Amino acid sequence: MSPTELTQRFLSAAEKGQLEILKDCLAKKVDINITNRQGRTAIVIASLNKHYECVAYLITAGADVNKQDQTCFNPFLLSCLNNDLTLLRIVLKANPDLNALTRFGGVGITPASEKGHVEIVRELLEKTDINMNHTNFVGWTPLLEAIVLNDGGPKQQEIVKLLLDHGANPHMTDKYGKTPLELAKQKGYQEIAKLLVAAGAK
Repeated sequence: MSPTELTQRFLSAAEKGQLEILKDCLAKKVDINITNRQGRTAIVIASLNKHYECVAYLITAGADVNKQDQTCFNPFLLSCLNNDLTLLRIVLKANPDLNALTRFGGVGITPASEKGHVEIVRELLEKTDINMNHTNFVGWTPLLEAIVLNDGGPKQQEIVKLLLDHGANPHMTDKYGKTPLELAKQKGYQEIAKLLVAAGAK
């Protein structure tokens, strides 16, 4: 089998969740961090397709969990974006880079806060020291994203409370100088506004 064929077999196995084929390819010395045209490694492909056994095996075999594809995806960021708690728990054991940035310049907790992924946010706050006050490329913290980019409903209220309870700064403004409290009031999110006031926001 040529090196090209071996690579294709390896990446295809990651996509289909074929653990034995992954093992066989590695035994034949395929590069574990080889990428496809999108810059995706086998572990990124397996993560996208929720093949958890393959992800865990590739970590054990020495795959680079931090390598990002052309859209900045890696296993850790995928777990945060896709609300995949199982994947997050597997990847956290490998000590991923918590400062890896999405294409919008957020860290993992940023999209999770925006999209209402309560369990992901809780896991990150309780099990890691991820920077919950990180500002992304558009000048928003996870707290601001949780307020501005969703519906203010129960999930968002819970995320705002989790962030505040774990020390998120309620005074950090957006790039126009608007505070989280101003933005919550502007959107009519009374419950979120109450949480912010209770945390000392003005």
